Amino acid sequence: MTSQQQTLAHEVEAAASRIADSVILSPLHISERLSAATSANVYLKREDLQMVRSYKIRGAFNFMLQLDAAERARGVVCASAGNHAQGFARACSQLGIQGTIFVPKTTPRQKIDRVRHFGGEWVSIEIAGSTYDDASALAHRFADRNDALLVSAFDDRRTIAGQGTVAAEIHAQLETNPDYIIVPVGGGGVLAGIAAYAAANMPNTQVIGAEPAGAASMIAALKAGHPVTLENIDRFADGTAVKRAGALTYEIVADLGLDIRPVAEGAVATEMLSMYQVEGIIAEPSGALASAGIGAAGTGKPIVVEPGSTVVCLVSGGNNDISRYPEILERSLVHEGLKHYFIVDFPQEPGALRRFLNEVLGPDDDIAMFEYVKRSDRETGPAFVGIELGYAEDLPNLLERMEASQLEIERVHQNSPMFRLFA
Repeated sequence: MTSQQQTLAHEVEAAASRIADSVILSPLHISERLSAATSANVYLKREDLQMVRSYKIRGAFNFMLQLDAAERARGVVCASAGNHAQGFARACSQLGIQGTIFVPKTTPRQKIDRVRHFGGEWVSIEIAGSTYDDASALAHRFADRNDALLVSAFDDRRTIAGQGTVAAEIHAQLETNPDYIIVPVGGGGVLAGIAAYAAANMPNTQVIGAEPAGAASMIAALKAGHPVTLENIDRFADGTAVKRAGALTYEIVADLGLDIRPVAEGAVATEMLSMYQVEGIIAEPSGALASAGIGAAGTGKPIVVEPGSTVVCLVSGGNNDISRYPEILERSLVHEGLKHYFIVDFPQEPGALRRFLNEVLGPDDDIAMFEYVKRSDRETGPAFVGIELGYAEDLPNLLERMEASQLEIERVHQNSPMFRLFA
């Protein structure tokens, strides 16, 4: 370890004592479902059970508890997709510090309502920009104009050390050091903090990052050798959907040589549903990111863990808006190969739809969407049809029946603008 990494590990240990009265010691639960699927001993570190339902409270409190009276009087500002804002708001309220929070317009209402609940009269909320990065730029501008202190969501040593206290708790909770700690990656704060602590105190533990495939800014930074700004990102995993990884966090992650794997957003959606249906855990997309990435050899999962090993997955957030579940279910079905979309050119004559049902659909197939407008001046009319299969392996047979049909049928792939319009 370098002296800088060793210093950060000590800062994590100091942060653990500093914030002890402001956070809960989150439980470490064995997951029978994931353990059976991987033949490993898989634990879930339940940061979704924090007061603000996220580990972000750790970094916010560690940062603000170190401010002196003059710094507190200046006021504080932050940018957040929702979770850091809640920890920030609670810290402002408890410590009596006036704060301003910038959140993007895409932030779920549930998170904004919780920010108001925790902050009360001590915080004001500015909803602006389309992404976290837009909100971050506005927060930096506000800090410069108003001489306020910027409380970074991930790119400050105080924030990183606070978030890294998750690792100190894991170290104390397990009888032996884990073989793997799987950590979600957005800006990289919690990954940097956990990895620095593990390098000093659990040297045989492999810390692996799980980053949303549609917003893989840290992977892009490691490939380029410096942080880069992604042009477009998938905002589904809003808590980790950042266009640019932190400069400081990138430096720590690169120096430690950490392995980061991209996890498909559809796999995250499937894991969210499994966590809810099996373990009764309400996780937000980023909260399910770590456990969505693990699997045994041959499962196609990006993070393969050895049978018999001890694995800890960080459940990093439980701030999920119930109105998002239709999208979550849709993404899961598409990812699992159970839902597919087609454009079917129907003859505008009686019985055309019935023939499609009888000749093309299999016994376990179901029409999940049908968008069609009949026009009397044409012989045929296109319909956008969503088909849900009983089993993913039924797709080749469905495509064969479509090919044999007299109907003109075109498959709509996920990269098509038509897919994004209707699906």
